[in-house]
Amino acid sequence: MASDLDLRERHELSDLLDQLGPDQPTLCEGWTTADLAAHLVVRERDPRSGPGILLGGRFEGYTDKLMARQLEKYDYAGTVERVRTGPPWGPMRIPPLRHAMNLVEYFTHHEDVRRPNGLGPRTDRPDLDAELWSYVRRMGPMMVRRAKLDGVRLTLQRPDGASVDAGKGDQVVTMTGAPGELVLALYGRDGAEVTYDGDEQAVATVLAGSFGF
Repeated sequence: MASDLDLRERHELSDLLDQLGPDQPTLCEGWTTADLAAHLVVRERDPRSGPGILLGGRFEGYTDKLMARQLEKYDYAGTVERVRTGPPWGPMRIPPLRHAMNLVEYFTHHEDVRRPNGLGPRTDRPDLDAELWSYVRRMGPMMVRRAKLDGVRLTLQRPDGASVDAGKGDQVVTMTGAPGELVLALYGRDGAEVTYDGDEQAVATVLAGSFGF
């Protein structure tokens, strides 16, 4: 049975968006809090946004227009309320699918808002840490392969020493951090609180990798 941690992240992010207002920075380059809220709404409620979100490039412009229309129609407060309530119908209302699609999405965007607004890592969420570590173990190897770390094998490690190997290569770099910090690093977020251990050139290769989706 899926947990409801994705709903907790959704509601806490919505509270924070309400608190901060529409013009605050996020870790998503070029996006304010208003932009991020609009992204979350169109992602769940408008399938036309999919190509721009998943593929980018020439499709991004249309998704940007959908986000702008969302804010024009509902203003910031209404858009945040639509984030809070989620879509009224559809597959995202099915708990296992909702959880699978949204937990990491909402955790990452929650931190996208928290970090540049003076809020540091959360250390009081063992239940969230456990689910994020499961995600790292399951998805980390694929995300590292996509980063194209030529000749470098990356070990993703928790502070207690539990680890998972990802990628292939003769040079080994160990990235150590709490599960949430590893997730942020794998999604290419600057400021993820992780450390790197390995040959200097191999570490440089990891730091230059194309992480994220």
